[in-house]
Amino acid sequence: MLLRSLQRLMEAAQVVTSNGNADGDYQYEIISWFDSVSKNAAMVQTETLGQILHLNYGVEYLKKWFGDMKIQDMDACALESLYASLVPLASHADFEPFIQRIADGDTAPILTQQPITTLSLSSGTTEGRQKLLPFTRHSSQTTLHIYRVYPIREGGRILEFIYSSKQLKTKGGLTAGTATTHYYASEEFNIKQEKTKSFTCSPQEVIFGVAYKQSTYCHLLLGLLFWDEVELIASTFAYSIVQAFATFEEQWEEICSDIKDGTLSSRITLPRMRKAVLDIISPSPCLASQIEAICRDSKASNWYGIVPRLWPNAKYVYSIMTGSMQPYLKKLKHYAASLPLVSADYGSTEGWIGVNLDPCLPPEDVNFAVIPTFSYFEFIPLNKKKQDLTSGTVGYIEDEPVPLSQVKIGQEYELVLTTFTGLYRYRLGDVVEVAGFHNGTPKLNFIFRRELILTVNIDKNTENDLQLAVERGSEVLNKYGGELVDFTSHAEVMHQPGHYMIYWEIKGEVEERVLGECCGVMDASFVDHGYVVSRRTSSIGPLELCIVETGTFNKVLDYFIGNGAALGQFKTPRCTNNHILLRILNLCTIKRFHSTAYN
Repeated sequence: MLLRSLQRLMEAAQVVTSNGNADGDYQYEIISWFDSVSKNAAMVQTETLGQILHLNYGVEYLKKWFGDMKIQDMDACALESLYASLVPLASHADFEPFIQRIADGDTAPILTQQPITTLSLSSGTTEGRQKLLPFTRHSSQTTLHIYRVYPIREGGRILEFIYSSKQLKTKGGLTAGTATTHYYASEEFNIKQEKTKSFTCSPQEVIFGVAYKQSTYCHLLLGLLFWDEVELIASTFAYSIVQAFATFEEQWEEICSDIKDGTLSSRITLPRMRKAVLDIISPSPCLASQIEAICRDSKASNWYGIVPRLWPNAKYVYSIMTGSMQPYLKKLKHYAASLPLVSADYGSTEGWIGVNLDPCLPPEDVNFAVIPTFSYFEFIPLNKKKQDLTSGTVGYIEDEPVPLSQVKIGQEYELVLTTFTGLYRYRLGDVVEVAGFHNGTPKLNFIFRRELILTVNIDKNTENDLQLAVERGSEVLNKYGGELVDFTSHAEVMHQPGHYMIYWEIKGEVEERVLGECCGVMDASFVDHGYVVSRRTSSIGPLELCIVETGTFNKVLDYFIGNGAALGQFKTPRCTNNHILLRILNLCTIKRFHSTAYN
């Protein structure tokens, strides 16, 4: 597993062997390289900013702030200071008009000197809409290059639950799609498989199928056909793996029938996908019987340990498991049993950030060492305000941004990126805590997204606060035989007093008194001072727990997929004001409970 991180470092250093694998000498070279850049992180960051500004000297956005200054001849440290003093912090909204001009066909050097021919789409699940972001050749050499290097033996296969989204054409003729879609459509994706002789189980026709349910069925079917070759189970996000095995619980008998007869279910209707899969499969009655026996036995134990039982040669499960993926860890551990879970590295559509140097750690304990060559990083110190209940002020005091070399252990920061792809002092919205250092580069814990906030008046509860409250409520649910499938929330302010609404989809039969207890436990678990005081004075109403019917969160997924998101990048929004989403949730609500915690 350490090789996985070494290969990530190799890509950052742009060191590649002739056959695509890192041998002993190159492993030493990679470690030496990272040891050097992490020891000299401050200097490397100054040089990285200089490279970005020199590469993009004269672009419209920078001229707005630098004017006609000749920055090429400036000392690197002086340029770093000048940059921080002249170029303001910016959000996506500040860049949106420039990106839209590029999308509409303006070929002038607006954000980068290198032509932008492709745009990336964010998942859209955080803010309810997808954001367009510039994508250049440098993106594929850093951000996208990380998705597909796995340390498995030559000839081994990867059961990879990967999905593309639709690629769109903008008014100016640029291709727009998710970052993962760009990568899976690239020549590099195929070349890397050829070089490493490690192939995904599914062909391109399955990956690029426009119907994710059909793709999931085929991923599972082909993964089982290659059962003895599979050494790794992977996806971009843990959600995709959990969703795939929830599907398997419902469809395993049909899959076994296809394996036995060498046929393909009528649920697969896309012609290219059908042909590609039928070209691979052939009747395997013995394998079908073997899988059927495992499934019947596993079903009796609620599918515990199904992954290593079906794929005994698998070494580990690999995916992003931190942040908003943590609620799926319990179910993933249930499916994986003793098979190790390895948390993937830390990045975003805007740019990659850090590497997991300790892949053997449990996902809950993982932190990420910043790679100082990926982007120029700044950190906005965040200090919680003492809440003034008379004025209603609440939130964070923001200090001036500091460079990577000046962060402090235990302090929370908002990340700011300056990238090779034309984002300058871009507020990412991620709040991180500095857990320590690897030499001179910080190791970060992801805390929450700043946009995801539950608030009615003076209260302010983050995604992390919500997650903790839901965990405590679900502990009660589990004690009585129930299981939480998924959840989201909404701050209802249309009626006074406003209150929190938490939507649960659950599995299993649970008495109403138990659900009422869950509701009260969650309400009492929000310890934000503004919330507690407001509940005690009834200026915030009782928390409302809404139980939705089975399959509701699949409808939420279908809504996002229908609007251009890819399953591989999907994250259930933990807090939403999206009117269409709320309509789906409220129409599917079958029971409502109100907390009595503050009665």
